[in-house]
Amino acid sequence: MGQVHQVKPVKLTSIELLFFIFVSGNLLVIVILSRGKCGLSKCTARYLAGMAMADLISVVSGVLLDQINNIYHYSPYLLITPICALNIVVRLSAMDSSVWLTVAFTFDRSIAICSQKLRERYCTERTAGVLTLMVTFVTCARYVPCYFAVKPLYVIDRVPWYCIENTEFVASPLFQAYEVFNCIMTPLLPFSLIVLFNTLTISHIIFVNKLRRKLLNNSGMQRDSEVENRRKSMILLFALSINFILLWIPFTIFNLTWTVQNYFYTDKYLNSPTFVLQQCGYMLQFLSTCTNTCIYTLSQRAFRKQLKNGVKYFFTLNGYLCH
Repeated sequence: MGQVHQVKPVKLTSIELLFFIFVSGNLLVIVILSRGKCGLSKCTARYLAGMAMADLISVVSGVLLDQINNIYHYSPYLLITPICALNIVVRLSAMDSSVWLTVAFTFDRSIAICSQKLRERYCTERTAGVLTLMVTFVTCARYVPCYFAVKPLYVIDRVPWYCIENTEFVASPLFQAYEVFNCIMTPLLPFSLIVLFNTLTISHIIFVNKLRRKLLNNSGMQRDSEVENRRKSMILLFALSINFILLWIPFTIFNLTWTVQNYFYTDKYLNSPTFVLQQCGYMLQFLSTCTNTCIYTLSQRAFRKQLKNGVKYFFTLNGYLCH
């Protein structure tokens, strides 16, 4: 009789488990929003789907192709210099796209609430689609210089390996100016714009609610559907905005206190508090790719319903296939 080989169970490490959760959450958001049955306007759904897609790309690029590959499942092909440099550009572009789509979404909701005339022309699915494509194109183009900021550690049989700092390129005055520009564009300017748009929106809502409350008291009505819809929209808007600001604060502090040329580490730097701050900033950046999913789930009743239906369908289909 032949030996029976036992199948060893696959054990997931903590980072692999988190990666699975991040990816699954963003895929669920994209699928549910694409169905258009979660009670959101088409333009809002388009922005949120774009943000979820950017988050998905950033977590795949930064966690799977970088962290997990380097630590657990070594794949030499991803360490070839052109592929490594391209992955850096993709990761930075995806994160930046998510940030500016958050700004675009905040501005869209501010216009929808504060201006009746502009809402009809600006807050449309077509405008949201065009802005999403523009943000993606501009951010990808903006990070092209980062491709040339690295060079191979060594070359074997004409194949360049690893990515290290291209000292001459990074130390040039032009690249230093480019880094200052990047620091302003992300995240300092988005911070300022989000605070500005939310301040205008809050002021408008407080003013309008006072007027509507007086009208309701005079008419004897007890419930205002307009106020309810505005409240739901504002819960989602502020949750996404506050989430973005809080999770990007450590990275912002790091950018303001440390130059980009030190991203390539020395032994002294690896033991410094600055390195700890940098790694915490990166961790919170990746965490923001899944917190948006939690915000959708907690703030939108229709989204929660669609999520439950999707889970039920998955397990029903799974059970059917297993039998």
